[in-house]
Amino acid sequence: MPGLIAQIDASVGEKVTRGQSLLTIEAMKMQTNIRAELDGVIKEILLDPGQQVDAGDLLIIFE
Repeated sequence: MPGLIAQIDASVGEKVTRGQSLLTIEAMKMQTNIRAELDGVIKEILLDPGQQVDAGDLLIIFE
């Protein structure tokens, strides 16, 4: 979904579990949580709060 990164809830090196909130995208005054689809470790976060993203953009890389 295209929108603006409102908040990042994860950090590089953090172990995350399936269903954990990673970030929040705001579009048209609605907020959507992006959650981890699997357990893993965050290798890299490719964006910053306030950055505009589009559908299909790579946001986070897992190890």
